Amino acid sequence: MALRRSISVAAALAAASVALAACAPAPEPAGDGAASETCARMVTNSGGLEDRSFNQSSWEGLQQAEVEYGIEAQAIVSTGETDLAPNVEKAVESGCELIVTVGWELADATLDQAGKNPEIAFAIVDETVEADNVKPVVFDTAQASYLAGYLAAGVSKTGVVATFGGGNQPPVTLFMDGFVDGVAKYNEVHGAQVRVLGWNKETQDGTFTGDFEDISKGKTLTQGFIDQGADVILPVAGQVGEGAAAAASENSGVSVIWVDSDGYEVLPPEYRGYVLTSVLKNTQDAMVEIVGDVIDGEFDDEPFVGTLENGGVAIAPYHDLAPLVSPGLDGEVEGLRQAIIAGEIVVESPSRP
Repeated sequence: MALRRSISVAAALAAASVALAACAPAPEPAGDGAASETCARMVTNSGGLEDRSFNQSSWEGLQQAEVEYGIEAQAIVSTGETDLAPNVEKAVESGCELIVTVGWELADATLDQAGKNPEIAFAIVDETVEADNVKPVVFDTAQASYLAGYLAAGVSKTGVVATFGGGNQPPVTLFMDGFVDGVAKYNEVHGAQVRVLGWNKETQDGTFTGDFEDISKGKTLTQGFIDQGADVILPVAGQVGEGAAAAASENSGVSVIWVDSDGYEVLPPEYRGYVLTSVLKNTQDAMVEIVGDVIDGEFDDEPFVGTLENGGVAIAPYHDLAPLVSPGLDGEVEGLRQAIIAGEIVVESPSRP
């Protein structure tokens, strides 16, 4: 297979307007697989490729598909709102069989190009677009954040935990709904009165920074929660969440719960000791599965819904903060996971996919 030029992520992010980040030279397919003629293009939202969230994890999935199937994949990096529609059009013009778009910001552009190009397979991550050639890749994160809420309540020494979002959108508030319900479950089981700041599930209203990039907003907001007694914080705000980790590092006894990817792995090393766990979306496996379906001619518009049962969502290991989680509490969290999988507990949310 011919080698392809490698363009660094840093260069892609620095490039103006429509920036193209090409992958490393095409790896040889693993095992007995044969090289494929298939290619894929992924368009990021304005959070960029290294967002420590689902842009990054979706790209990692396509890189895994390169190894497994021998496809050729490239990422087109959006740096602002004006990039979005042109970048989807650029992806279509590549002639690739699969176009992956990431996030709600790209919904309109995805629908528009899917309608104009019915022969091309599209997948959109973390958003639902209804079209015969568009496969939504969504996650019932409330199931996993329910476990995280229960864990947070069990670990809290102050009896106050908090959450905030980047914007009041279903993929964000779904996390927050599950978190609140998990805390409520802990209170029910233990006769406790742990409070949640930042989100009211009944009114579907809470605290938001208004964007997913400004780290300083996350730090300021988190410090406000800490000043009110919160010692476990769940930011659902992309890169803004790094500000929550920064605030935790400056306040004794405070930890954060990351989302989408394992915060212990993707945050700067100085924040690892403050990550209690993460609510994970296994976007990587979804991307590999979709690429396989395209190659096999089995692509369809049936949504991929990640759950605890199929491994699409999960909570990460406790890493350095494992000593905070007693064996009893860990066992309760595992019991709840099994109960959700068995259907004995149904985590409700108006934002469920």
